[in-house]
Amino acid sequence: MQNQTVKTWLVTGASKGLGLALVNQLLAAGQNVAATSRNLQQLKDAVGSNSNNFLALEVNLADDTSVKNAIQQAHTHFGSLDVLINNAGYGIGGSLEELTDTEIRAAFDVNVFGTINTIRHTLPYMRQQRSGHIINISSIAGYAAATGWSAYAGTKFAIFGLTEVLAEDVKAFGIKATVVAPGGFRTQFLTDDSIALPKTPIAEYEDVRAAHTKLLSYNGQQAGDPEKAAAAMIALGFDANPPQRLFLGSDAYNRATAKIETVAGEIETFKNTSFSTDF
Repeated sequence: MQNQTVKTWLVTGASKGLGLALVNQLLAAGQNVAATSRNLQQLKDAVGSNSNNFLALEVNLADDTSVKNAIQQAHTHFGSLDVLINNAGYGIGGSLEELTDTEIRAAFDVNVFGTINTIRHTLPYMRQQRSGHIINISSIAGYAAATGWSAYAGTKFAIFGLTEVLAEDVKAFGIKATVVAPGGFRTQFLTDDSIALPKTPIAEYEDVRAAHTKLLSYNGQQAGDPEKAAAAMIALGFDANPPQRLFLGSDAYNRATAKIETVAGEIETFKNTSFSTDF
């Protein structure tokens, strides 16, 4: 990536995978980077930078006060907040019947409310600047979901919906918003550190178990290159006219287009029913 105008970037979930790739590429390009993780030392060790351009922050994204303090610290340190990349999140598999209330709420706390918390506390600074770009990382599962991942899909569909409306709400302030939907990338996402499965699986859900086994077998063989994904998202931050939605990976493209065709077909098939409910 060419070194362009220096911006201040805030990247969540930055100690591994795509978040770490983003931080490393941004620092190599001379950008200002504030990065968050649940474990400060793990983040510092992973990045390994003593640059004044890098600020490591320990944050509990589900704790609104923790998020507010970290964002305030980042703005104080760098004097601006130009691009927020909401990367933190984890997968949760299982049928809804198999998952407990605690397990599902924990996933929404990180994947959805953590994202909302960072947006809410970043927007005052961007609104004052009359500029900024919020990039929320969803998943192809947030647009074209697959068997066995209903709760996860729920969190990622939420990211799609809130980003699409957010983009409209803040455009008058010169702020942009993009939702990114990656497919499978060779990160740690398919490891125990990043995926939670039901503690009490129900034997009858054979299709769910088969789907999990199949997906987990792809670990290390995913088609997507995380370094290329990071570069594509960084380019978004410099794009004067970024898309509102960006699908990354050929698998994401194929799943999205297949769903669009299916939905379009259903809409037309039941068009008469839709119109029949009007006065």
